[in-house]
Amino acid sequence: MKDALPPVFRSHRRRTAGFAVGAVAVAALAAVFVTAPSPPFSPSGASGPSSGPSAPRPAEPDAKASESPWIRPAGAPPTVFAHRGASSAAPENTLVADEVARRGGAKWIENDVQPSKDGVPYVLHDPTVDRTTDGTGPIRSLTSAQLDALDAGSWFAPVYAGARVPTLAAQLADLRERGGNLLLEIKGLHSRDEVARIVRDVREQAITRRVLVQSFDVPSLRYAHELAPELPLGLLRATLDADPAALARELGLTAYNVAHTALTDKPDVVGELHAAGVAVNVWTVDTPGRWKAVDDLGVDGIITNRPAELAGWTAGRGAV
Repeated sequence: MKDALPPVFRSHRRRTAGFAVGAVAVAALAAVFVTAPSPPFSPSGASGPSSGPSAPRPAEPDAKASESPWIRPAGAPPTVFAHRGASSAAPENTLVADEVARRGGAKWIENDVQPSKDGVPYVLHDPTVDRTTDGTGPIRSLTSAQLDALDAGSWFAPVYAGARVPTLAAQLADLRERGGNLLLEIKGLHSRDEVARIVRDVREQAITRRVLVQSFDVPSLRYAHELAPELPLGLLRATLDADPAALARELGLTAYNVAHTALTDKPDVVGELHAAGVAVNVWTVDTPGRWKAVDDLGVDGIITNRPAELAGWTAGRGAV
């Protein structure tokens, strides 16, 4: 696999604001981008490219859970999901943020998808382009040509000038070529046709087994399941449902992805979902104290803005 980086990657440096990183470390990271080959890794850790995330067996010998490759075994670290790419170090939801996440050890990248005015799925979190580009207006009011012309990097730091809002197709192609898996959020309400276009883009890159589709919107998940039953599904929640396991069974979920604070008062939900064969991933967790807390609960994955730091923490968590 060739490692030539797109030109926009070559001049970028890690942002020094937000998290304290020294100039030497930034220069070293940039040197790695240019000189080192992109490290090959399976999208599922040790299990190979088609077996799901890094945890192929459940923590408990439950019959239903044992059928799920998404539930981590006892003693294994939680899966690291890079929230909008390495969003603490590069402009979120861009290909350079994805690359920084890969270089930092994240096997999974979490990103958001929404359609342009002419129906092309783009990777963007907000309903408007105002915060993360030099443009203005709702994404659904802008054509693909207008979106392609936007600068999605300068807002983060001048050295990222020229980064673009990627199409979903471009992001999927980048993942296929350079490695990684995608936790893909269908952002907001989508029609069946809009979900069908997302499914088409995923299938055209032949990486359906490296994509986990998630959404807060239940109809979008139902459309995805109807159109592509081979795609695993995750339900996003800010608070717990009355019976998460029952809802997971009803929707045919692979994962129940909930805000980490929602588990504080009901930690037993993790075990209940595992017993139903459903993984539990939490968002968005950025501090070692909370990493330890949710790790102790047995969650299967952690979505974070600090993927390199979390990957290092999980690697060393058994050393002390």
